Formats: sequence, structure tokens, C-alpha cells
Amino acid sequence: MNKVYCCFPGGKHKALTFSYDDGKSADRRLVDIFNRNGIKGTFNLNSGLWERDPDRIQPDEVGDLYRGHEVASHTVTHPTIARSPVTEVIREVLDDRAALEALTGYPVRGLAYPNGSVTKQIEELLPLCGIRYARVVGSSENFSLPENPYRWQATCHHNNPRLMELGEQFLGLYKKQYLYLMYVWGHSYEFNDKNNWDRIEEFCRMMGGKEDIWYCTNIEFMDCMDDFRRLQFSADNSFVYNPGARDCYIGVNDRPGVCIPAGQTVRL
Repeated sequence: MNKVYCCFPGGKHKALTFSYDDGKSADRRLVDIFNRNGIKGTFNLNSGLWERDPDRIQPDEVGDLYRGHEVASHTVTHPTIARSPVTEVIREVLDDRAALEALTGYPVRGLAYPNGSVTKQIEELLPLCGIRYARVVGSSENFSLPENPYRWQATCHHNNPRLMELGEQFLGLYKKQYLYLMYVWGHSYEFNDKNNWDRIEEFCRMMGGKEDIWYCTNIEFMDCMDDFRRLQFSADNSFVYNPGARDCYIGVNDRPGVCIPAGQTVRL
């Protein structure tokens, strides 16, 4: 019987993603750094704070600035939602989605909890609001995949003293029987506050352009995992059907990167 493994696109076994909150003007410089290094990020925006704060990226710039990246929700007004009525949480999420979707032209399915605030009840209602994942604060300092997508914790904040060390560890991972994810988060304005743009410049130069890394947004990562779970394997793993609209990649025995095209059945 064939031994089958999930792979990232192209048969890769490492993925790198970023998540940045609040949509401040410093996002312009950060997006430029990402683009120059072939890196993708997720940007979590508050649609109700544009008029109150002129330092935020304004609606007419959202579509162009974040093209090729992901725009996700950070709620409309950034309340500490664990202290809010459930009806308010629903409005904050759905209204933010609607406003951001009008600017991006695609479903907004990700969330970063404002102030890292979350309860079990909020976790349970987010799927009903069309949210596929939600990021908490804090750092795991490891490269494991999220067990609970509604309490998704990043590897580290960009100001973590171990950022470069963790990056070097990630680059050195070679065992293809595992999947690894490095996830960095923060706020772009912190680079202005600490005058340390050189830190993210150096990190992105070090991490970009690697053939064994898949550079993805948060939702692309989650979609990849979901696509693999939807594959329909025969009982003996001799063939597989992909019912989805995206190609999937699997490892079969010692062959990494076997492509299962969208809508097709492939004999392994």
C-alpha cells in the first residue's frame, strides 16, 4: 500500500507567513519589503477607524496596496471582545468583513483578535460568521502547525530577541517527513517606534527566495490544509480524487510533490 503525506504547493515541506495588525501607514514600507523579497503577508484591518485616524491606510488605497497579500478582519472598532455582548461581537466581525470585502473583491475569512481578546463562546461563533481562522497574541517559538485554527499562535513577534535565530533554525530544517510553519506577527508602526526597520529588512532578505519554502498568506495556508482533507483516497491508496477547484500536492512513498489536479482522479 502506498504511503501518502500532505505537502505544501510544489511538494514543499516548509511554509512562511506573516500577520500585521491595524493597517497603519507604515504598512506601505512593509509591503514593499515583502514584495521585494517574494514574501506574502496578512494584514488585519479595522474598517471603522479610518476617519478617526489619518495615519491608517485609507479605503481607496486598500485594494492596490495589499494586492497579492491577504486582507483580514481586526473587527470594526478594535474592542476587547471578550468583554462585549455576543451580538456586538457578531456585528463587529460581520460589518468589518462587509466593508473590507467591498474594497478587496474577495471573501474576508481571517481574523486577528483585537487586544488578543477571545473566549470559548467567541471561538464557537466565528465559523458561523464565515471566519476560517483567528490569530491570538504571544509566541510559540516553534514551527508546528496550528491544532486549533481559532487560537492560532504565531512562532514569534518580530521584536522577539530570537527572531534571527529562529529564522536560521527554520532554514536548516530538512526532514521532509514533517511539515513546518514559521509565522511572524506584529504591527508595522512598531518599526517606526523602535527605529528598527533594518531588522525586518535583514530577516526578509535572509528568508526570501528559498526553493524549499512556500510563501503564503494565512488563509492560503489554511486553504491548503483544508484541500488535503477533502481529497478522496481509495481504500488501498492506489488512486485519489480531488473534488476541489485547486491543485493539491502530496508525497507518495519516496516521491514528494505529486500533483493532484483540481477535479481529477490520479492513479498513484
